[in-house]
Amino acid sequence: MAIEIEHKYLVNLDIWKNIIPDKSVEIRQAYLQTDPEKTIRIRTKDKSGFITIKGKTVGASRLEFEYEIPIADANELINAFCSNLIEKTRHIVTHDSNIWEVDEFKGLNEGLIVAEIELTSEDEKYSIPNWLDKNVTDDPRYTNSNLTIKPFKAW
Repeated sequence: MAIEIEHKYLVNLDIWKNIIPDKSVEIRQAYLQTDPEKTIRIRTKDKSGFITIKGKTVGASRLEFEYEIPIADANELINAFCSNLIEKTRHIVTHDSNIWEVDEFKGLNEGLIVAEIELTSEDEKYSIPNWLDKNVTDDPRYTNSNLTIKPFKAW
C-alpha cells in the first residue's frame, strides 16, 4: 500500500520571481473520476505518461497508486475521456535538502502558484522557504481535481 503525505502552500509571487528552480517540466493532466472518496488521473510529464489513483485525504495523507503508461495512451485517454484538463509548469526546488514541487498553473487556473512537499510521516519536521505564504493543505479548493471543477479564475 502506498501512502502519500504532503503539505501544500501558496507561493509569495514577489519573492518567487527571484527563485531559480533546479529544473522545470511541463505537465498536462485530466481526471477520469473526481469523487471526494477517490480520484483517477491521467498525466503527461514531458515524454512520459502516468495513471494515478488516489484515495480520500485524511489529514495530510491518502492512498496513492501511480503507474507509468505509454505517452500515446495517456494522450489518447486525456483526449477521448476527459474534459477537465489542467496544464501547468512544475518547478523543482531544493531547500534545506528537501525537494519542493512548485506548480505554476495555466489556463483557467493562471495566476495560481502552489508548492508541495512530500513527507515520510505526518509529523516530519521541515523548514519553510521564505518564498512560501499560507499553508493550504487542509483547503480542498487547492486540490488539482477540484481546480478542474472550480478553476482559480472563477473564485
